[in-house]
Amino acid sequence: MTIVTYANKHYELDSGESVLVGLQRHGVSIPSSCCSGICQACMLLAIKGTLPSEAQKGLKPTLQKQNYFLACICKPTTDIEITLPSDEVRHRLSARVEEKVFLNADIFRIRLACKEAFNYFPGQFIRLYRPDGLVRSYSLASVPEDKTLELHIRHLPDGQMTTWLKEQVNTGDTLEIEGPSGDCFYLSGNEQQSLLMIGTGTGLAPLLGIIRDALQKGHLGPIYLYHGSHQPEGLYLVSELKALTEQYSNFHYTACISSGSAPNGCENGRANDIALRNHPDLKEWKAYLCGHPSMVTNTKTKIYLGGASLSDIYSDPFVLSDSCAPN
Repeated sequence: MTIVTYANKHYELDSGESVLVGLQRHGVSIPSSCCSGICQACMLLAIKGTLPSEAQKGLKPTLQKQNYFLACICKPTTDIEITLPSDEVRHRLSARVEEKVFLNADIFRIRLACKEAFNYFPGQFIRLYRPDGLVRSYSLASVPEDKTLELHIRHLPDGQMTTWLKEQVNTGDTLEIEGPSGDCFYLSGNEQQSLLMIGTGTGLAPLLGIIRDALQKGHLGPIYLYHGSHQPEGLYLVSELKALTEQYSNFHYTACISSGSAPNGCENGRANDIALRNHPDLKEWKAYLCGHPSMVTNTKTKIYLGGASLSDIYSDPFVLSDSCAPN
């Protein structure tokens, strides 16, 4: 049995239990989002004790040296004392809600204007905080030239954050954000390279940012976007994406419907299956995958087997669960 000391109180962890899940089980709330060591929203500081090496996976060496770790992947075998990171390490910004509009029945767009400079690469993600400390991560569909940050948010019926954003947040309100994070973004240097984009649901958000960024920076190679949804009603920004194909001859957009009959202009099937069928040879291609974790994982393997280098495959798996605690 391992003891975690937090805020001068002691909590017992079960064998093999992460710090995050253990604290949640005891009713202790700390910031968290993806629960898989990707977003780093649950970063904490170890004051005493020895951390397992895997608890610091993905952190910068300067943070590892100072004993910062990720609570969601930390399963200590010895007693530790922990605290929240300092404000110097995690700097939050205030942002004003400039727009809130629904893009379909379930997905809405929020545009935020930061009150100070915010540098990012399109396709990265930010962490958004509720006043009570609840935090979730959202990808950026905007480019810096927009002057606002664009988020695409799917309302989940049992989602604490998405319900709050849908029902209580309005234009003119001020939200707290943090970031950016993530390495799923466009890199200049090979403007003739073919780019493959596959996304499901709001996985379109980072892909849209990446596509706009690539086109604005003069990418000349073909860019293929496959966006998937179970039903036609789940698609969004269809007209805008079709307009982009008319503006740029090297951009190609395919809407994919995996259930039922696809309307005119859409293809029947899963977005990843259709994309890989249309592009079986992916040698020297670059691929971006955003959406459901199983789609991202399976497609990443198939793209690698299709000839793409692992270093040319970028992914952003979306975790939709509203809690890290086991079901």
